[in-house]
Amino acid sequence: MCIDFRTIQFSQSLIFAIEEINNSSSLLPGVSLGYKMYDTCSSTGMGVRMAMALANGNENSTLDEPCTKPAQVQAIIGETYSSVSMAIAQSIGPFSIPLVSISACLSDKRKYPSFLRTVPSDYYQSRAMAEMVKQFGWTWVGALRRDDDYGNNGMAAFTEAAEQLGVCLEYSLPFFRTYSQEKVLRIIQQIKSSTSRVIVAFVTSWDFEILLHVFHEYNITGYQWVGTEGWITDSTVARLDKHKILQGAIGVALAQTKVTGLKDFILDIMPLQSAGSAIFTEFWEALFNCKYTVQNESEDATVCTGQEKLSERDNAFTDLSLMPIFCNVYKGVYAVAHTLHDLLGCTQTCPTKNTNSEISFLEHLKRVRFKTKDGEDVYFDKNGDPVAKYEIINWQTVEDHHDFVTVGLYDSSFPALNRLAVKMNSIVPVSVCSESCLPGTRKAVQKGKPICCFDCIPCAEGEINAIKCERCYQDYWSNAHRNECVKKEIEFLSYEEIMGILLTAVSIIGAFMTIIIAIIFFKHKNTPIVKANNSELSFLLLFSLALCFLCSLTFIGRPSEWSCVLRHTVFGITFVLCISCVLGKTIVVLMAFRATLPGSNVMKWFGPLQQKLSVLAFTLIQVLICMLWLTTFPPFPFKNLNYFKEKIILECQLGSAIGFWAVLGYIGFLALLCFILAFLARKLPDKFNEAKFITFSMLIFCAVWITFIPAYVSSPGKFTVAVEIFAILASSFGLLFCIFLPKCYIIIMKPENNTKKQIMGKVPFK
Repeated sequence: MCIDFRTIQFSQSLIFAIEEINNSSSLLPGVSLGYKMYDTCSSTGMGVRMAMALANGNENSTLDEPCTKPAQVQAIIGETYSSVSMAIAQSIGPFSIPLVSISACLSDKRKYPSFLRTVPSDYYQSRAMAEMVKQFGWTWVGALRRDDDYGNNGMAAFTEAAEQLGVCLEYSLPFFRTYSQEKVLRIIQQIKSSTSRVIVAFVTSWDFEILLHVFHEYNITGYQWVGTEGWITDSTVARLDKHKILQGAIGVALAQTKVTGLKDFILDIMPLQSAGSAIFTEFWEALFNCKYTVQNESEDATVCTGQEKLSERDNAFTDLSLMPIFCNVYKGVYAVAHTLHDLLGCTQTCPTKNTNSEISFLEHLKRVRFKTKDGEDVYFDKNGDPVAKYEIINWQTVEDHHDFVTVGLYDSSFPALNRLAVKMNSIVPVSVCSESCLPGTRKAVQKGKPICCFDCIPCAEGEINAIKCERCYQDYWSNAHRNECVKKEIEFLSYEEIMGILLTAVSIIGAFMTIIIAIIFFKHKNTPIVKANNSELSFLLLFSLALCFLCSLTFIGRPSEWSCVLRHTVFGITFVLCISCVLGKTIVVLMAFRATLPGSNVMKWFGPLQQKLSVLAFTLIQVLICMLWLTTFPPFPFKNLNYFKEKIILECQLGSAIGFWAVLGYIGFLALLCFILAFLARKLPDKFNEAKFITFSMLIFCAVWITFIPAYVSSPGKFTVAVEIFAILASSFGLLFCIFLPKCYIIIMKPENNTKKQIMGKVPFK
């Protein structure tokens, strides 16, 4: 038989509490508590057998003085294992005998109504571990669990909490000390082939006695271990970890509580001598590694003297790292004593006549609340659990051993977001299935894998990554790194850019040249060449050409309501005025030729007054078209967000496309009519035929505007406006140069030809 020092420590804690209660004058005065201890040897069958023996009420008192009542068990303190506790709770449940456990966790109160515990629920322990793992950024972890109710239920709670927090388990492997070598080898292979670098171990200290040897044999090192209160503060495990496999381990441990005098009582082993010489002898021999009786002289063994010093020992018995569990034993005994005290003194609601006293004791135990002598408040919640308080423990290596350093706290009584507080300055490993996506990318879960395994896909244009790829607002666009929405570039034909400057300069030059030609014509207005070409229509044509050059300036600059309305209407009216003048000049040429025929009197039907009225009539038609356009659906400034995704094009929306094409079509109709008439008159027998120049000018005009239409439709952004300005300038220069430059050349360079005879063709040109 092997003595378990931990069991002795638990026994000492129980004895200390009972003796303290029996010596109290305020708690259960005149009443002495007795006890009977059994060792279940971690066996379910033995645990049930011992529990039934206690429930039968045939036990003898261990006290020297006789009991005044039969030995009737009011409560059972224990057991440490959940599996054994489950069997005991089911066995004694029908008798309503409370089972107050110091470490087991049975959460289903419908199946175990008489089960209470002084250790917090593993639900909160699992939750604390999951929150801690998440706080350190470990989203990809493995798990090792004890293959019993403690490990399986605890790991199920951890898995549920982890999934809620976005932590994924790569594997969850069961382990038990009785596993075959083949099963253990499969566990080792699974761990070694995994990619996660963090292992959550929901096991006990006894499991690590086997696991540490196996891990060393198969070189399972370099992992970050996360532990439960079952082993994280166990110094025996720390001593067994000679190869530093668990170095840097972190986990949750029961919060340290203080019970004055308990530590000294546990280490005071001399009272065991009076409890039974056999167990004392066995315990002493195991503690000091000696023998009271040497049966064989050749046996190499140290003889026990009984005077050995406990202070010279450093083993599991002198290790009090499980003091919180010893305190749980103490609190469990006191909970039973306070319940008895309340019932005997009837300080709480007394049982009714028809109420079974055993049931009454269980119900009173669930409602009991008291303070220990050191001021700790003890009570059970509706599930028979205490408030969950844990310390976050980190294994830090000092010289050649592990130190348990408290680096944080977890308190379930706090609000959910404030329950965990951890301060960890040491470097912790990275354990993720996939590295966090860089800004500008989004997660795409890998098919068939947990949500923690993902690929990082760049966000689409116009999207940025904050938590997921999100579309930028309408006037914004994503930058090159896809991590910020920036204001879209606004595009319009500006006076500040090179294209705008050049077009402005050409427009002004064209208007200036028109004015110069008008001045020349004005100075030579009495010369034959000016008179012969209808000087009034010529000056009106030059005025309209100047307006045509200047109207192109309304197309440059930031579009506004007035500029959008002005640019198309001014353009349409000035060009109609211009073409009307040219058309009038063409008709004059034809009429003049007809007037030279015998008996012809056509000029009286198209004299100066009729010419002016025709120009006015043609222009008024265009004015009417523009007015209808502006009153129905006028042009307006518009943000074009569709042509370029990364730019905003400021443009003038036509409003009514019919109105725009009606204006343009009317100009084209007049230009075509003028071209046809000029073409018919091109071979009239005049020495200086005006119709030839008009034909060339209209040919250029029509060619420009025919090519304008496809260029206008296909040009993007500000180039649409530039194409329209170019068409206006090109056609204006075509009219100006073809109609007026030949006349200016004669006026300035060949004044000798500027005579009536030369113009009428009666003298040949030299």
